[in-house]
Amino acid sequence: MAKLRTIIVDDEPLALNFLRAKLAKTPDIEIIAECKNGREAIQATMDLAPDLIFLDIQMPGIDGFGVIKKLQSDIVPMVVFTTAFEQYALDAFDVHAVDYILKPIDEERIQRAVQRALVRFESDEETFNKSRIISAIDTINERENTNPAIAQSTSTAKPDAGKVERKIVIKDRDDITLLKQTDIEWVDAAGDYVCLHAQGVTHIKRCTLKNLLEDLDPEMFKRVHRSTIVNLNYIQKVIPHTKGEFFLKLGEYDQVKVSRNYREVIKSFLTEM
Repeated sequence: MAKLRTIIVDDEPLALNFLRAKLAKTPDIEIIAECKNGREAIQATMDLAPDLIFLDIQMPGIDGFGVIKKLQSDIVPMVVFTTAFEQYALDAFDVHAVDYILKPIDEERIQRAVQRALVRFESDEETFNKSRIISAIDTINERENTNPAIAQSTSTAKPDAGKVERKIVIKDRDDITLLKQTDIEWVDAAGDYVCLHAQGVTHIKRCTLKNLLEDLDPEMFKRVHRSTIVNLNYIQKVIPHTKGEFFLKLGEYDQVKVSRNYREVIKSFLTEM
């Protein structure tokens, strides 16, 4: 049986060393990269396409949740969170089939997580995916939301064209953000949620990609993957990939894969420029 190609991520050197030492003794694991922060984890995942990632939640800058939110849905690997989270959060992740290791890290829990990952990998079930993780995060947020009046305001803003710049309404706990469409760099779907990436921040909205598309400016936004939309204004570079696919570099850190079914969209855009 092939080994699980694995990335380990933690900003604490001792925790990273402990994980490496214990996983190195596991015959089913091949460690292909070690990362000290969220940005390194995002880049390593895009470059190496691992099967499994041991991911610390609490890191400076981009935390573990941020790593998942920044990754395109179709390339999110199986995830084992390492965390000191409250018990209610751990329960939420268990419900959504996302494994975790509670800090301080315990060798027995590492082995349990590896066995769970092997079972899911061999069964080919999509039990570790972005939509489940986003749903778990949303469950946590809902438990902390104490303002039901605000919670009901989740619709997309539809101002009069030509008078007010088109915006998207994002509710996060007690806050409501009016996100300018011109600031949105790309969007990817995660089940019943969408992740809107804008100016280095990922906003989560309970909405399907199909419904969001109806509110986005069709001249500005184009679908490049079954679960991904990009703002054409942010494309900086087109990078060839295998089998007729390629990546779009949208900023300093963001890369989005274009599937073969949608490559003509980008070719047409480049021809018109």
